[in-house]
Order: sequence, then C-alpha cells, then structure tokens
Amino acid sequence: MDSTAEGPGSDLPPPANRLPGTDGHRLIRMKQAPGRFYRSGEISAQEAYMDIVRGARTAVIVGAGVAGLTVAIALARKGWRVDVAEIDPRGATAGWGLCLTGPSLRALDALGLADACLAEGYGMNIITHVEVNGRTADEVRLPRLLGAHRPAMVGIARPGLHRILSEEAERSGVVVRNGLTVTAVNEEGDLVRVRLSDGTIQTATLVVGADGIRSSVRSLAGLETALDYHGQMAWRALVPRPAWVTGIHQFAGKVNTAGIVPISPGQAYVFLTENGVEPGALPDAELAPRLRQLLEVFPGRVAEIRPLVSESESVVRRPVRTALLAGAWSRGNCVVIGDAAHAPAPQMASGAALAIEDGVVLAQELERHEQVRAGLEAFTARRAKRCRTLVETSVTIIGLEQARRHHDAYPLTDACHRQMAEPA
Repeated sequence: MDSTAEGPGSDLPPPANRLPGTDGHRLIRMKQAPGRFYRSGEISAQEAYMDIVRGARTAVIVGAGVAGLTVAIALARKGWRVDVAEIDPRGATAGWGLCLTGPSLRALDALGLADACLAEGYGMNIITHVEVNGRTADEVRLPRLLGAHRPAMVGIARPGLHRILSEEAERSGVVVRNGLTVTAVNEEGDLVRVRLSDGTIQTATLVVGADGIRSSVRSLAGLETALDYHGQMAWRALVPRPAWVTGIHQFAGKVNTAGIVPISPGQAYVFLTENGVEPGALPDAELAPRLRQLLEVFPGRVAEIRPLVSESESVVRRPVRTALLAGAWSRGNCVVIGDAAHAPAPQMASGAALAIEDGVVLAQELERHEQVRAGLEAFTARRAKRCRTLVETSVTIIGLEQARRHHDAYPLTDACHRQMAEPA
C-alpha cells in the first residue's frame, strides 16, 4: 500500500485543499464537497477530520459476509461509524449451510445474537464418526460453552445467518452498499483513502478486508499469501432432514468421506469430500447425478441419504483451498480478517467461528488502544497462533483422510475442538 504516491502514477487523484492535522502540525489533505460519498476525484476528508475532532472513528469494511457483518456490528456498538461495501447484490449469499461451533456461539452471545441463531438453526452436541463398514467408530462430544441448557453447536442455513447479522447491523447504524468493492487503498496520515468500484472515494480511520480467501484488500495492502489446493473437492447438497440426523454424522469411505449436517428442523445438507481430483467445474446438470454416484459405495445409512440428493435442486462443488498469512495481517490502518487472513479447510467446521471471533476481538483491541495501528498489532498478536493452529490442524486431517487413517483423525478433531474452546 503506497502512502506517498500523489503524482501521475498514483491510484487515487490528488486532493486539492488541506486541513490542519490533529497534532497541530501535519496537514490532512482534502477537497470540500457536500455529502458523505464522493464521485471520482473527490475526497470526504473534511468530514473525516471533523469526526477525529469529535472523537469519532470511521471504518470502511469490504465484504458483507460473516466476518464483515460481525466486525461491523461490533465496531458500531463501540461508537464507530461503519460503511460496508459488498460486491454481491443485496440478498445474495454463497453456500447452503454452515456450523456455528461453541467458540462462534460464545462470540455471538457477546453481541446478544446467539439465541437468535439457535432459534434459526438446529442445535446439536455430538459428531458421530462411522467406519467404512457402517459401524459407529467414535463420538466427539463438543464443549458446551454457553452452559448446560444451550447446545454446543448449531447448524444453520447461510441465508438465515446472513439475515440475522444484516438486521442487527442495520439496527446498529451500519450502512451496507451492495454491488461495490474496493479498487485502491492509500494512506493519508492517520486516515485511509479508499476508491470503490463505482469511482467514489471515501476517507476513513480504518479499512477492514473481510472479502474472503481471494481478498482484493489483502492484495492492495501488499499482504500476499499462497492459496493452497489440497487435492479435494467439497460437495454440498441441501436435502430434507432425516429424523435420525440430530447431530453431525461423518462416514469414512474407501476413497472419499461423506456426511450430513442438520441446519433446521426440516433441512440438512449432505457433504462429500472427493479425493484425488484436480480443481475444475462440472456442468450444473451433472452435479446431482455425479454426487449420487459417489455416494453409492457407502454402506449403511448413507443409502438412506442418497435418494434425497436426487430431489435436491441445490448441489454445489468447490475446491478445498486454504490460506494463512504468516506475518502481519495489517499495513498502516488497513487490516484483513476471516478467510482473507486465515482460511481453513472445512474438516474442522470452524471457519465461521474464526471469522466471528475476529470481528469481536478486533473491536475489543481497537477499543483498548488509542492508536488504530497499535490496536491492529495487538489484534494480530492475539489471534495469529489460534488461527494458525486451526488451519494447520484442518490440513493435517486432510492428509489423514487421504491416507485412510481415519482413526488417527478422530482424536485430533476432538483435541482441536477442545483447544478452540479456550478463551479467544
């Protein structure tokens, strides 16, 4: 991220006038114009400057997914003025369902949102591992971090979770603008200037990249990391919930791994992890037939699940990739969180937990530190080891699955869930 470029080669146009800096000496450059968002070549620095004088802080968050909306709510609750830029149209959500493990429920409970998620989804306490021959091999009893009277984990449809977070963000005063993303980020003293894809430019105290594993903010901030493909394709299909599916069931296969997760009293999603394949797309018409074929080799209760896939109109297939920033997660007053900083494989069902925790912890550390950059450094220091442990554990489990060492994966899964139950 270039904090000095103002000449012909700069990504952002040079502002015209200046305001005195908050230290009495440095100048904050600006061009006066009414309104909060500005057309190409105009900057809302005057308003940003007045926010600093009044003690207010402003944030631009890129991405209105789980991480972005959580941090937006957490910051707004602490008095920040928050704008969110989301590239997808309003109401669009990716994927069918996910798990909110104990750590994510604990973080949501701190925002007063855990019970809404429990009511929307399906509470559960046990992961059941089934052997290749169809017999139960292991049960992982998950830590109940919200007490004995609330479930350890909840399966939930992504649209339902998105609605809960979006409605709370709106109640908290967060402004979400759809159809936009960020195209340039430059430092301006204690502020950050952001160009959005429609040509508008906003000046803020903080920029948060919550825009996923292929984060554009991460690239603009110069925080590059590799995206690792692990030879697996993850399948998901939305189906009616069988009565016996009251927790996660995972079935070991001779080549692949399958399972089912309840996400409401009436719905569940079937998953299958396909090993030894190169990433690539299949025509939509081939997805359901191919998934049914892959499930044919599994015995026992998978035979009950397979016909449900035939009725499903919602089948997706995605490559299993991971990412992990090994060093800094921030540059200046710009930070990345969630999958943009640490994207685990789905084996631990904890990507959402890390993202939600990130949002809550980031707001806490910014509240504790007067200087934004000090808060960002403290945030990274607090999160890095925990997130690295989960990403690396998920990759280790991939290797054990591919080696058909499922019995070695079960205790590792249990141990990692218990480690994640420790305070964030």
